[in-house]
Amino acid sequence: MNPRPTGRLVRTGTGSDLVLTRSFRASVEDVWASVTEPERTARWFGPWKGEAAPGRTIQVQMTFEDQAPWNDMRIEACEPPRRLALSATDEFGSWHIELLLSEADGTTELRFVEHLDSEEQIGENGPGWEYYLDMLVAARDGSPQPDFNAYYPAMKPYFVELAART
Repeated sequence: MNPRPTGRLVRTGTGSDLVLTRSFRASVEDVWASVTEPERTARWFGPWKGEAAPGRTIQVQMTFEDQAPWNDMRIEACEPPRRLALSATDEFGSWHIELLLSEADGTTELRFVEHLDSEEQIGENGPGWEYYLDMLVAARDGSPQPDFNAYYPAMKPYFVELAART
């Protein structure tokens, strides 16, 4: 597998958004289950535990990271099966992400948005999100899991260039 970066940087009135999309020949409900049910998120990102509801904090295990750490994630919004917004703070900074799903003609588009506090880490974050979204694709279609080394540092220049454009 030779992955290619797909992310776009969208500057907004309040900052910048890193946007990545993936499409699935599946219903929006099925894709929603892949990004919200702990036994299914475990296949591509990591399991989670806790009482999930807007305003609540759950614990998510980053299974594919070194030492597979557990991190707190706050559910900012949950509008099944269309929108999930999460936030977290860890040693790398603050994270504000949204997963937006839409379905048309039997295909569901997942739009992943990271609302950036700063564009400084885009060279690291972008390849990581590409990797995780391709992990989701592999988990759903049964293809081999991608190798993170094909994403980082190979994709870093692409994302750094996105931020350099004015």
